[in-house]
Amino acid sequence: MRKIVSFMHLSLDGFVAGPLGEMDWIQVDEEMFEYAGMMTNQSDLALYGRKTFQLMDAYWPTAADQPNASRHDIEHSTWYNQVAKVIISNTLKGSKLPNTQIINENLAAEINKLKQQNGKSIVMFGSPGATHTLTELDLIDEYWIFLNPMLLGKGVPLFENISHRQKLKLIETVKFASGVVAIHYLRAKD
Repeated sequence: MRKIVSFMHLSLDGFVAGPLGEMDWIQVDEEMFEYAGMMTNQSDLALYGRKTFQLMDAYWPTAADQPNASRHDIEHSTWYNQVAKVIISNTLKGSKLPNTQIINENLAAEINKLKQQNGKSIVMFGSPGATHTLTELDLIDEYWIFLNPMLLGKGVPLFENISHRQKLKLIETVKFASGVVAIHYLRAKD
């Protein structure tokens, strides 16, 4: 059975974006890019909310073609263009996108079908709205939280409107030179 692995940057006070969706506070560098590349290599399906997909799709398809493309841009662009994508959206109904499936109804059943398929991990980058929904439905199996040394004061919370407890098990932590700490949690089985 496939697992859904959520990757999210987080401020120390619990926000994934500023009040207007700002993400300029997120610290990334080559060390983190290399680490993220190892994670994407363990996946063959990317899961996005609509807004995050639109941000990703505006950049990654041609990132490798830019004159000053970094090694990370080339590698991630190649991965992005090859990986199957699933978008959770109520507004992209009927859209035809290559190598992409849109789920806009029967979310739990459709996601569970994806998890039952053979394959590698399903990765979800960002997508706070989708994370809120899938967490509430108990569909996320692992969380990679990249804790940034920043206080935002207000913004979009990582976890919102959770109606029941979910126990998590700490698997590992990784400290980066930038001061970011990656915290890896597995959803604990009751």
